Amino acid sequence: MSSTMCWGLPLTAHLVVVMGTQYYDGQENAHTDYPVTDLLQMMGHASQPQLDDSGKCVILCHAPCKEYYKKFLYEAFPVESHLHHFLHDNFNAEIVAGVIENKQYAVDYLTWTFMYRRLTQNPNYYNLQGVSHRHLSDHLSELVENTLSDLEASKCITIEEDMDLSPLNLGMIASYYYISYTTIERFSSSLTPKMKMKGLLEILAPASEYAQLPIRPGEEDVVRRLINHQRFSFENPRCTDPHVKANALLQAHFSRQHVGGNLALDQREVLLSASRLLQAMVDVISSNGWLNLALLAMEVSQMVTQGIWERDSMLLQLPHFTKELAKRCQENPGKSIETVFDLVEMEDDERRELLQMPDIQLLDITRFCNRFPNIDMSYEVQDVENISAGEDITLQVTLERDLEGKTEVGPVDSPRYPKAKEEGWWLVVGDTKSNQLLAIKRVSLQRKSRVKLKFAAPAEPGKKTYTLDFMCDSYLGCDQEYTFSVDVKDSSYGMGE
Repeated sequence: MSSTMCWGLPLTAHLVVVMGTQYYDGQENAHTDYPVTDLLQMMGHASQPQLDDSGKCVILCHAPCKEYYKKFLYEAFPVESHLHHFLHDNFNAEIVAGVIENKQYAVDYLTWTFMYRRLTQNPNYYNLQGVSHRHLSDHLSELVENTLSDLEASKCITIEEDMDLSPLNLGMIASYYYISYTTIERFSSSLTPKMKMKGLLEILAPASEYAQLPIRPGEEDVVRRLINHQRFSFENPRCTDPHVKANALLQAHFSRQHVGGNLALDQREVLLSASRLLQAMVDVISSNGWLNLALLAMEVSQMVTQGIWERDSMLLQLPHFTKELAKRCQENPGKSIETVFDLVEMEDDERRELLQMPDIQLLDITRFCNRFPNIDMSYEVQDVENISAGEDITLQVTLERDLEGKTEVGPVDSPRYPKAKEEGWWLVVGDTKSNQLLAIKRVSLQRKSRVKLKFAAPAEPGKKTYTLDFMCDSYLGCDQEYTFSVDVKDSSYGMGE
């Protein structure tokens, strides 16, 4: 079995032979030693409970490494803190939570950590120059100063009067969605208002969350073939780059191209991270007020959940549907069947004749259609007759779901997504002419909900037209868009002379 399988398979044997202690690291383009924890896990398979009184493990390794492995396998394994490798994100979260309010609080915070206890026990591991109180104090001060400076440069926090700390919008987004400060900084600096699908994926895939995606021996050719057969390919892809691999696995998921073995496990991790990364991306985009790009990122979130491209037939979300069947539905005589709602509105006999499926498959389709969101939306601009230039406009939105006798909404019907997922929604008010996003709110809807959206009226009086978009993060084809107009009056309107 491979080194990764030793963690997941419960197989045991009287004799276990480890055929080498190195693996090929594609990112470093070199052979690297297995972590000792992996070797210990492999050794753990060398026993058969209730069958053997003992087990035997033979490790084949390079002769100069023998004493090294004997030391770590026979002696207690040291446990060290990794906090200093992830201190930026830790500090950012604590600043957002209000736990760390200034630099002195940050130093005090570190004195309560396991890392602080280990500093004097293993100073070389933590790059500590000495173990005296002065060395320890200087080291912590320098660590705090460098970490906070990096966070400030990434626009996650602000440092006031060289002491007090306050979170900024990017820091709050990173903390809320549990993503790296480097990722949120990349989103902020790289996204542009006119970006298309390819550019958005090229910013999503290089996220720091994918940096540890493994490149195994022999995978370079597989990744190269995978990326070259996708909708958006690369001229000279670095197939040892985990971010290229993440891009390839995302596009393979949208194309419903099968990947097996370890690649399927990697794709699972890529998809799980992609959902929260895209939600964070929507927040970053909306902070910049870019309407079209925000709607595009929401569409990509739908694609991740359902495993199809935005240009594919929406009917492919249905179980047992193929591209050929979806095409037959679109070419249906009399009325083209293009959406789930079109299929639901058909008579039972017509639907059966069109789909030509056995009853058990038709039952699966019926279940999907019953769970597909059917939501009535109404809206009203409050005090619409008395809106002056520069004032706030309040939009009252009422959402009501047709549950058809059900008491609650279950998880999303998405067999291609690696785990159960609850559906979420965005309400967006925008100006399509200027590509400006004016208001956005994340909504979780069960049966009925009322939501208020506030946005500023234009500075100049006159009639203004806006769009109201209701976007799902999990299903394609259930989004809604409405247009409404507001007659903005001069700010001096109604004032006495």
